[in-house]
Amino acid sequence: MTATTAKYLVTGASGQLGALAIDALLKKVPASQVVALVRRAEAAAPLEAKGVEVRIGDYTDVAALEKAFAGIDRLLLISSSEVGQRAAQHKNAVDAAKKAGVGFIAYTSILHADTSPLSLAVEHRETEAQLAASAIPYALLRNGWYTENKTGSIAPAVEHGAYPGAAGDGRISSAPRADYAEAAVAVLTADTLENGAVYELAGDTSFSMQDFADAIAQAAGKPVAYADMSEADYAAMLEGVGLPAPIAAMLADSDAGTAKGALEDNSKTLSDLIGRPTTPWSETVAEAVKQQKAA
Repeated sequence: MTATTAKYLVTGASGQLGALAIDALLKKVPASQVVALVRRAEAAAPLEAKGVEVRIGDYTDVAALEKAFAGIDRLLLISSSEVGQRAAQHKNAVDAAKKAGVGFIAYTSILHADTSPLSLAVEHRETEAQLAASAIPYALLRNGWYTENKTGSIAPAVEHGAYPGAAGDGRISSAPRADYAEAAVAVLTADTLENGAVYELAGDTSFSMQDFADAIAQAAGKPVAYADMSEADYAAMLEGVGLPAPIAAMLADSDAGTAKGALEDNSKTLSDLIGRPTTPWSETVAEAVKQQKAA
């Protein structure tokens, strides 16, 4: 099995990262070699329109996953969105991949998972250990923050003139999801697969949340200040605007970890993999403000 003859499967293929990974993969290999895994049949049509085979499977159903992984040589295992259930769900996927004879797994972990203070890193560490114990050749794609994680709150920031958070002066080396998807495909389609390889992936440039607020203000033509607060106050504020308590706590914890340097990385491994500089965070901000104005 070589990169040019391998059968590839992307999990979560109708999700934000998965859909981009499918598109990036189709630029490298024929659609006949690409399989998309989705949870619901209704998500199949857009993928099938691209000539991709679609299989149905859920991280909670090992039998369905084993069937879906049949004949797959290289698997892009995109982490579950269900925080708190990820470790068990990923174990199901790894177990199913082993039973199905999958030859290689690239897994989307989190930046510096082994040392990260973020609560989000705990389940990623567990999954990394599962992969190491599986005897399946694998690579760890330790993704940093997606710039879209922050641009999603631009509309209320412009409306209220403030972007709240608990990140202090911590810096975030972010890139858009499309850059991470491209990197994942570069690893997945490599001629030589390095078992146990760890890729710390992050944007070439970093920002503080003050920088981020300033960029919003410049693009919007309106004053936007960064309103820094304690982790507890930020969590309470997020709950106050309707977020469930566990999600509010996770977001506040991520900001607190940012203040400790958890989301900064200067290795430029991401740009090395994709063969170009990462998309500047400021460009993503400007585009998001433009879209927000047009909405």
